[in-house]
Amino acid sequence: MEQLRAELSHLLGEKLSRLECVNEKADSSLWSLYDSQGNPMPLMAKSFNTPGLARQLAWKVSMLARNGTVRMPVVYGVLTHEEHPGPDVLLIERLRGVSVEAPARTPQRWAQLKDQIVEGLLAWHRQDSGGCVGTVDSTQENLWPQWYRQRIEMLWSTLNLYSNTGLTMQDKRLLFRARECLPSLFDGFNDNCVLVHGNLTLMSMLKDARSDQLMAMVGPGITLWAPREYELFRLVDNPLAEDLLWHYLQRAPVEEAFLWRRWLYLLWDEVAQLVSTGRFDRARFDLAAKSLVPWLT
Repeated sequence: MEQLRAELSHLLGEKLSRLECVNEKADSSLWSLYDSQGNPMPLMAKSFNTPGLARQLAWKVSMLARNGTVRMPVVYGVLTHEEHPGPDVLLIERLRGVSVEAPARTPQRWAQLKDQIVEGLLAWHRQDSGGCVGTVDSTQENLWPQWYRQRIEMLWSTLNLYSNTGLTMQDKRLLFRARECLPSLFDGFNDNCVLVHGNLTLMSMLKDARSDQLMAMVGPGITLWAPREYELFRLVDNPLAEDLLWHYLQRAPVEEAFLWRRWLYLLWDEVAQLVSTGRFDRARFDLAAKSLVPWLT
């Protein structure tokens, strides 16, 4: 942290009194910056363990801001380390507001907030990819089922390089069955790829604490072009998230097969976390596994 504080002080031209970690994940950390007088600065720093992610995310945030109606944090710059070791850092605007996880004051306000969120998502989801699919650094002309199969094969191959992953033999048998059933799980798939946030959770949305009005969306994922259903599968953690999911589906339905593909996406998303960070959410993995099993025939 001291090295990061010294580098940011040099970059900003002002000695920072301290950094405060406000959100820590296995692959990144979000920091609040305080000036020499101890006052919070109007920007934050997000450091990444994996080189290149800061630059990719900066590009993604800028594109979402240009093509949407919901406010995104302003990107002020990217700090990289090409000559000496250190985490890449994304400097972004510090936004006010509270997470949408905080319950709205009345059911009417929650209904209004859901409408605002769905409208913001649909603005992005109207941006067609023109036949492209994939992430910021590997966009290709392809169909989604084929691209997603490539991703699963990469995750499966990488997973098999490690022995102590925390997965049981039963877990691995389930993953193997999920791979084998991909043709039937995507049978008849017919949806185009659009611009997606890529990390849609209640935590990635900010609202005004007093009015419960949507203020901004933050923390997008790397995924750039994907079908709309791939935007929605993370809305599973609590009743508020499920309520938002079904509110979206009432406005803009997706294929019925999302009923089972949502669990396929959640399952392999946890595998992706395990492969990239060495950790995964056992409860979410088990929920996805249990929910997907009836569809693996």
